[in-house]
Amino acid sequence: MSGIVVAVSAKAKHGVDKTNRAVIRLLAGEGVEGDAHCGATVKHRSRWRPDATQPNLRQAHLLHAELFEELAERGFAVTPGLMGENVTTRGVDLLALPAGAVVRLGAEAAVRITGLRNPCYQLDELQPGLMAACLDKQGGELVRKAGVMAVVLVGGEVRAGDAIVVELPQGPREPLKPV
Repeated sequence: MSGIVVAVSAKAKHGVDKTNRAVIRLLAGEGVEGDAHCGATVKHRSRWRPDATQPNLRQAHLLHAELFEELAERGFAVTPGLMGENVTTRGVDLLALPAGAVVRLGAEAAVRITGLRNPCYQLDELQPGLMAACLDKQGGELVRKAGVMAVVLVGGEVRAGDAIVVELPQGPREPLKPV
């Protein structure tokens, strides 16, 4: 499975939207250099409050650009970085990846997928109804479409136009759950 990086984004302060950059640097075991969520321990405010020592399974957020087209059909104007992702992708079915899949970004960097991003109410602050538009029902199950979260295995620079290569884990594959 392969694809391409459409955009890269980061933001030093907490908040949903992130600023597009020419390049981001991933730091092994930490996340995106200069991003509010960078660190070995949890940085997301809702997870930090109960236990700031838990491991950060959300060091990098990847989101598929194909979602933007789906949302546009429903009247939403979404562009790379707006939903808080660090890496906007095209050509990889991120939501179908199993837990533990390794995603190679460009020549150097690699992340391990830890789970699904659970869309939050802050999306509605960007555009009313956006959070609900990132959720769906399929066979009675809730489908979260707001991308995937990952930890950084190998650091390096990532930029728009970089190739994406996915390596699936050996053995039984576990479906993604929210992290």
